[in-house]
Amino acid sequence: MAWLVLIISGVLEAVWATALGASDGFKRKLPTFIFVASMAVSMAGLAYAMKELPTGTSYAVWVGIGAVLTAVLAVLRKQEKLSLSRAALLTALIGCVVGLKVVS
Repeated sequence: MAWLVLIISGVLEAVWATALGASDGFKRKLPTFIFVASMAVSMAGLAYAMKELPTGTSYAVWVGIGAVLTAVLAVLRKQEKLSLSRAALLTALIGCVVGLKVVS
C-alpha cells in the first residue's frame, strides 16, 4: 500500500509543479488552488509512505516520478522540446526509480 500511495503522490507532485508554473506567480486563482490542494495531498502521501519505506528511497522515488511527469507534461503542452538526449536521460531516471523499487 505504501508504494501505491507513494506513486500517486509522485504523480501529484507533477500536478502541483505544473499548476505552480501556470499560476503566474499566484495571480491566477484556479492554478493556485490546484497547486495548494495537490501539494498538500502529495506531501501527506509522501509522509504516509515514509512510515513504511526508507526516507531516502521514498523521497527519491517521489521526486523522480514528479520530475519525469512534469517534463513529459511540458513536452505535451509544447512548452519544452524533447530531444533524444533529454528522452534518454528521462528514461534513465525512470530506470533508477524502478531500480529503487526492485532493491527495496
